[in-house]
Amino acid sequence: MTARSRAPFYVFVFLLIAAGISIATWRHLELGIPWMTGEQRPVWMIEARVDFDALGDAAEVSLHIPEQPPGFRILTEQAASPGYGFSILESPRSRRAEWTKREVSGPQTLYFKAQFVPDEDVTEQTPVRTPRPQAVFWEEPQATAVRELLDQAMERSSSPESMTRELIRLMQPDTRTQNTTLLVSEDNYLQLMVRMLNHAGIAARTADALKLEDARRRQQLVPFLQIYNGERWLTFDPRTGEQGVPESLLLWRQGSESLLDVLGGDNSQVSFSMLRQTVPALQLATLEANQNGLGVLGFYQLPIEEQSMFRMLLLLPLGALIVAFMRIVIGVRTSGTFMPVLIAVAFVQTTLVPGLIAFLSVVAIGLVLRGYLSSLNLLLVSRISALIILVIFITAGLSIIGYQMGFNTGMTVTFFPMVIIAWTIERMSILWEEEGAREVLVQGSGSLFVAICAYLVMSLPLAGHLTFNFPELHLVILGLILLMGQYTGYKLSELRRFTPMKAYD
Repeated sequence: MTARSRAPFYVFVFLLIAAGISIATWRHLELGIPWMTGEQRPVWMIEARVDFDALGDAAEVSLHIPEQPPGFRILTEQAASPGYGFSILESPRSRRAEWTKREVSGPQTLYFKAQFVPDEDVTEQTPVRTPRPQAVFWEEPQATAVRELLDQAMERSSSPESMTRELIRLMQPDTRTQNTTLLVSEDNYLQLMVRMLNHAGIAARTADALKLEDARRRQQLVPFLQIYNGERWLTFDPRTGEQGVPESLLLWRQGSESLLDVLGGDNSQVSFSMLRQTVPALQLATLEANQNGLGVLGFYQLPIEEQSMFRMLLLLPLGALIVAFMRIVIGVRTSGTFMPVLIAVAFVQTTLVPGLIAFLSVVAIGLVLRGYLSSLNLLLVSRISALIILVIFITAGLSIIGYQMGFNTGMTVTFFPMVIIAWTIERMSILWEEEGAREVLVQGSGSLFVAICAYLVMSLPLAGHLTFNFPELHLVILGLILLMGQYTGYKLSELRRFTPMKAYD
């Protein structure tokens, strides 16, 4: 193959490797599948408790629930209220959890639970319609005080955000003037801010949030201020003027929608409890992939039995890579090409030491019996068929003996590929007759060495994790094997052989 003709080959290999890495990166970023094993993700379990006294007739309870709070993704939602009908009502303006029951009396308690996953990429959705400031009317002398305060804030600001921060500063107790004293009270502070901002031409509203603290019970929502800057809603702490939503803050309600409506009852109230949990990142990603329909991109929807099969099957390309590297680059001589891979797979099933003992025992006994079959002058087909049957009996016998001795791993010897072992015994026997025992020892030990190396790589938890959860990485393995197929240089095992040639350089 000329240098020019190799260019398409290298381009193809590059595309394979790039595709494998790109798809794996996309699955990591979009689906949340972790690169490493054992990664944990925080999950907040929020429980809303609704208490009220039923009046003896039909009851209907409606609770506002968040749709997409900034910085969080909703993982699961459920209600725990025996005897009540429950549904989640979707509308363009809000989402509400609704409980209904025809006849109910006395104290009642309803629960709504939701799991929230922190996610910095989740932002508030852009409103379908551009919010407009509400019309506000003032009576004297409040009208004059509002006008003067807004004029002061306007002079010291250049945007809706700075205007809001400046107005909050003017409303603080240490900076209050006669005008603010006239307007402000503890009961109307936040609503006064909303009205003043709307009067200034800035769309404003209130928002209720939960301050997330682990293992807290009976918490109440904390009010916040929101303004629309022409592009999105911005959140402010009405007491400090701090802008943004901290990581420890979950916006439960945004807008003027009522938090709780109860028909057929009185003395209603809602409180919140929260608990921080940690779950495996892979479990979380799998659950989310199945919920959004992206589970078809992996093996997660298959039955557990088939998943276990594919988890083992997808390790084979990794073993093939190790074998190709050992034979092409290192120069280790093996008995066949695929035998070390299959031996490594068997070792993964049996663990190394029991599998190694079982393999050596089967091959050793098989070689003795093969010598007897050779003396009978059988045809090749009959000899191989007889050898397969004998290998099965040998393996079964070793399994029974191992079980009687208390080695449970001996029962997994049946994972060895019987036909391949039988054929290997046949090849080794022929090689013994043609090349001698030394060559059998060299190729046999080389096969075991490569198999052990492949086993050490394939048994790594990270290897099983990456090959199963990122199957597209096999494209990278394929590209590397193709590149090694083009290698025609010295093998590392040959460097010592050609060392005397350096004297002629």
